[in-house]
Formats: sequence, structure tokens, C-alpha cells
Amino acid sequence: MTIVLLTALGVGGATVVGALIGFLFKKISHRFSDIVLSFAAGVMLAAAILGLILPSLDYGGKYGIIITVAGIFVGALALNVIDKLVPHLHKLAGVKPEGRGGGKLDKVILFVLAIAIHNLPEGIAAGVGFGSENTTGAIIIALGIALQNVPEGMVIIAPMLAAGVKPGRTLLIASLTGVIEVVGTLIGYFAVSIAEAILPFALAFAGGTMLYVISDEMIPETHAHGHEHGATYALLVGFTLMLITSVLLA
Repeated sequence: MTIVLLTALGVGGATVVGALIGFLFKKISHRFSDIVLSFAAGVMLAAAILGLILPSLDYGGKYGIIITVAGIFVGALALNVIDKLVPHLHKLAGVKPEGRGGGKLDKVILFVLAIAIHNLPEGIAAGVGFGSENTTGAIIIALGIALQNVPEGMVIIAPMLAAGVKPGRTLLIASLTGVIEVVGTLIGYFAVSIAEAILPFALAFAGGTMLYVISDEMIPETHAHGHEHGATYALLVGFTLMLITSVLLA
């Protein structure tokens, strides 16, 4: 349980780290951001496959493939529904810094809310990984999510400051989006610990949410600024690094 708590704090704390970087470097280049985010996407892709989807097949027994496929699609559809209910991250991330009107602040608040809501299933994915008792796989999953949270925390800062939110409150709000992830991690862990029967589906569900985030959010974002080749190789580096890590820790 101790390692679960420490990992939950680490995953949520990665957003705070990103927010602090955002304060220090308010004008981070798209190239740097795309490379970091693509690397995180590669790590998350490996984590989703190795730490969630393949274990789901193993735990599913006779009907493992049916449970796993169903879980992946339900997880993806769940985030698809969330995207319909809250503002899309790409549109609101492009809020321009000029002006400090109430309308701009409303958009920024919605942007932060969208990130916070997306953080919940990511946290659940990390917690579900620990519920499977595969500590190595769970740590890989958490690492991938934490790496993705760093640039996410970075992009929160500039729009809020530009909208007139005070620096202290900006950091607090960014930290709260990380707290959501801590809560999600604990929910995922306790859910599968209490009801082991749902473990195969829960693993696949979490894997589906991660695949959705990678394909719908992360890859399009990293290919939108003319740095797609560097982003592609960064994804491959992240993916293969996690493959090597999983073999060494096996």
C-alpha cells in the first residue's frame, strides 16, 4: 500500500512539476513540448500494452480475448463521452493570451476543468495496474502517465496568468488537477482489490482509456506544429525504452 500511495503522489505531483516549469519558462518552444509529449506517448503506449492489455488477456482465462476487447472499447467510449461533455483540450489550449476579459477567464477555467476530468481515468489506470499485483508493470504505467503530466502542467500556466489569475492561485489550481489523479489512482487500486473478478475488464478498460488519450489527444497535438518527424522518433524512443525496461525488470 505504501508504494501505491507514493506512486499516486508521484503521478499527481508530476503535474505540479510541470506547472513550476511553466512558471520558469513561460515561452517553451513547440518543438521541445512536442518531443517531450511524444516521448511520454511512447511510454504510455508501451505501458498500456504491456502493463494493462496483455495482463487482461492473462487474467481473463477462457473468455479473456472477449473481455479484453470489450474493456478496451468501453474505456475508449467512456473518454469519448467525456470529450463530448467537456471542452476539447486542443481548442481551449489555443486560447490566445491577449486580453483579460471574463470570457477569456471562462475559457481558461473550462480548459483546466477538461484537463482535471481527463486526469481521473488516467489515475484509475495507474491504480488498476497495482491492483493486478504486477508491481513492475504498474510502475511502468505510472511512469508513462507522470511523464505525460509534466507538459500538461506546463501548458496550464500561461493561459491562466494571461487571463489575470494570480500566480499563487494559478499554482494551486494546477496542483488540484494533480490531486484528481491521486484520487483516481486510489479508486482504481481499491476497486480491483475489493472485487478481483472485475480485474481483467478493469485492466482492459484502463488500457482503452490510455490508447484513446494517445491517439486522440497526444499524437495529434505533437503533429500539429511541423515537428512530426522528431515527434515520431521520440515516441519510438519512449516505447522501446519501456520495452527494454520491462525485459530487464522481468
